[in-house]
This record gives sequence, structure tokens and C-alpha cells, in this order.
Amino acid sequence: MLVRDRMSRHPITTTPGASVPDALKVMQGAKVRQLPVLNEQNAMVGIVSLVDLFRVSPSPATSLSVWEVDYLLEKIKVEQVMTREVITVTEDTPVEEAGRIMSDNRISGLPVMRDAELVGIITESHLFNILLELFGARTSGVRVMAKISHEQGILAKITGAIAAAGGQIEALGLHGDSETVTCKVVHIDRDAVIAAIKPLVVDVLDVREI
Repeated sequence: MLVRDRMSRHPITTTPGASVPDALKVMQGAKVRQLPVLNEQNAMVGIVSLVDLFRVSPSPATSLSVWEVDYLLEKIKVEQVMTREVITVTEDTPVEEAGRIMSDNRISGLPVMRDAELVGIITESHLFNILLELFGARTSGVRVMAKISHEQGILAKITGAIAAAGGQIEALGLHGDSETVTCKVVHIDRDAVIAAIKPLVVDVLDVREI
């Protein structure tokens, strides 16, 4: 799966000269938490996040009046608070690489570039939805988590045993240094799943119908 398969195309943007209140209104209206900043030539010159805008907003405990706060915020422009060194990805970046970049840099979104052109944005919300799909979170069935050995072909044996019992795997993932497998199985019940995999795994850690 590549970034192009999941990114939002035609992302909402702002300009360097937009005021902080204007940028906040755009974010709230579009329900986004970051805005790429484009200049008059449609070149990306930065990115501004909701955190950036909140950082320059007065505390609710301020002694300033509403009018004074509004006046001061109108004077602060996006170019004064935006991040200029923007981390980006391309359309053919694998989604897991995009997720690693976000995690390592503690950012919630990445503009997607085609040469010098902004063509999309991928955010942690996109990655969260992918996680739900990979674990079959929207499919009813038996969720089983088991500790497995490093025996070659062990996953093939487990999936084969489930298929032989009449089950179908809707989702499967490895974690914990590949020592734990979690899968979602449909068409057979909890007891049938346990009976199928127990002879093949080190330990059945959790089984539940969801």
C-alpha cells in the first residue's frame, strides 16, 4: 500500500499572510489539524499546525478583553508561526514508511509532493484507519492472539489449519519481534479456532468473539 492510495488529494491550504484567526477558522471548518502554506506561485513554503496556532493564542486566564485578544491575533500572520523546514513524502512512499517518519519526528501529517507540486497530504488519521483494516476491526469474528515459534513455515501451518477447520482469515498481523500473531477468523466459532491452532503455537494468549 502506497501513500497515493490513502492520501487526501487537493488538501486545504493557507497563505503566509493569513492571520492566526483566519487559519484557525479554516482548520475548524475543514476539520483538519495542519495546513500546508502556499505562496502566490503555489509553491509550498511551510506548514502550520493547530498546535502552532494555539501556542501563540493567549491563555484563557489572560486579563485582556475579547477585542484586545482579537486585535493582537489579527496582527500575527501564519508566516510568523509556521514551520519552514517541511518534511514531505512522495506518492510512491509506502504507508508504513510515512508512519515511521511521522512517529520519529513527532508530527501528525506529511504533505505529499510530486516534484515541486503539492498533490496531497497523509495524516495520522489515515494511518489509524489502515490499522483498523489490517486488524479487521470492522468485521465480526473470532480474534485470536497467540505466541508462536520461529519455525519456518509456521504461519502457513496455522492458516492451513484454520482453513481445514472451515475458517477464513480476514486479518493477520505479527508483532512483538514476530513472536506473537493476531488474526481475525470468520465462519467458525471460538472453540473451533482454539482447537485448530493450539497444537501449532507456543501459547494461546487471548481469544474473543467480537
